[in-house]
Amino acid sequence: MSAVKSKDSKAELLLRAELWSQGYRYRKNWGKVFGHPDLAFPAAKIAVFVDGDFWHGNAWRLRGLSSLAELFPTRTEWWVEKISRNIARDGRVTERLTEEGWLVLRYWESRVLSEPRAVAEEVGFHVSERRRLSAPGSRSHQA
Repeated sequence: MSAVKSKDSKAELLLRAELWSQGYRYRKNWGKVFGHPDLAFPAAKIAVFVDGDFWHGNAWRLRGLSSLAELFPTRTEWWVEKISRNIARDGRVTERLTEEGWLVLRYWESRVLSEPRAVAEEVGFHVSERRRLSAPGSRSHQA
């Protein structure tokens, strides 16, 4: 498991390239934000996570299985606990960032790989909206 990359996955690279080509600038794996999001847009307070299907608990759905346990014929209990802890941690990170005023966007690796442009456009929409709403004179700043 130590050989598994925690950043710069193929999906992350695709999303970053697409966002860059659309003119969006971001911080990658930004340590100044709780949870170290894969991409951060500090001015807009948006954190983007590209969650790997296997490590974050989506692989069993992709394979049409009825539960996470079915994915692991051996060491089932250990694996289910491992993936469940990852899922719980993702929830805590999302909750804390939301409480701090961040918009948290989470995308499955499989979706980013299959439609990077659509995901980038979605992220871009949120970034543009948050920037627009926080601009001086916007309705969100008026008393």
